[in-house]
Parts: sequence; structure tokens; C-alpha cells
Amino acid sequence: MDIDIDFSDRTKILDIVKHIPATIDGVKKHNTGVYCHEIPVNPLTGLSGIDYKTAEERGYFKIDFLNVGIYQNVRDEEHLDRLLGIEPIWELLGEKDICDQLFHVNGYHDLLAQLKPRSIPELAMVLAMIRPGKKHLVPVCREQGFVSIENDIWIKTEESYYFKKAHGIAYATAIIVQLNLICETVSG
Repeated sequence: MDIDIDFSDRTKILDIVKHIPATIDGVKKHNTGVYCHEIPVNPLTGLSGIDYKTAEERGYFKIDFLNVGIYQNVRDEEHLDRLLGIEPIWELLGEKDICDQLFHVNGYHDLLAQLKPRSIPELAMVLAMIRPGKKHLVPVCREQGFVSIENDIWIKTEESYYFKKAHGIAYATAIIVQLNLICETVSG
């Protein structure tokens, strides 16, 4: 199981939550993963004594506490709810100066302009298609639309990195929050 939790500043939560940093190979610190329960610890480093993949196989539960800077300009929960409730100006995703400011899609304005996502699930599919495991679906989507790839986009691939649907939807939602924040700032 893979759980990611987004924070504007992860250090604020890590300062108050007892945790043990995960490791990639039993030695090198994992960038975001922590254990909030007992796990064998390397006494010299204070890190998990076993790598995160082995830990998962043994039933330990890692949580990734992620820094997501877009939330720094969200004032409170009410503001976030309001931003989520605004229908975004979808066409802005294809504008280079706007797209290049957005989380995960910067540099992909041409693709967004071609595919024209008009919903969070469609934007999530674009996020999946920019990963190596699903790039082959771009021409299919371009020619036949998002409906044509719905059955293939979230299927796990062993050959290359792909995006899970939960991550795609979460990141697409964050992009829309960020896009609406940009629009809010401009309209002031």
C-alpha cells in the first residue's frame, strides 16, 4: 500500500509526529517516507534498518509526507474548498506562460493544448500519459479522445514507470487548485 500526504511544509508535521525515516537500501534516507510506528532502527543513523521494499514485504507501513508548495498560498480549508469549487479555465492549461507555473505539467503545454482535458479525470489521464509506461497512448488519445484510453491508462505495467489512478486524480486536483490560485491572483 502506498499512502502520500501533501503538506505545504512537511517539517512542521515531522517536528511533532514521532517517526522513523525510511531508507532506500537500508542505508540511504528515503526522500519522503517515514514510519509512524516501531520498525527496526539503525542505531548509528536513526534511520530504518531495513529498506522500504523489504519493510513493506514484512508488513511495515510507510507514509510519504510530501512537500507540495502550491498549498502555501491556500489560506485555510474554506479557501481550498472555494478553489476546488471553481470551474477552471481549462484552455489556460495549453498556454505556455501558465502551464509552466503548474505542478507536474510544466513543459507540457503543447500536449495539453492538443489533448484539451476538460475535467479532473481527463487531466489525470494526461498526467499518466507523460509517464514512460503510458506514452504510447498519447497518439490514441489525440486521435480518438480520452474515452478511447480509459480501459488501458490505469493498468499496471511492469516494463516502465506508470501512474496510479489515485495519484493521477490527486495531482490533477492539485493542479486545478494551483490554476485557480493563479487566476485568483490575476483577478485580484
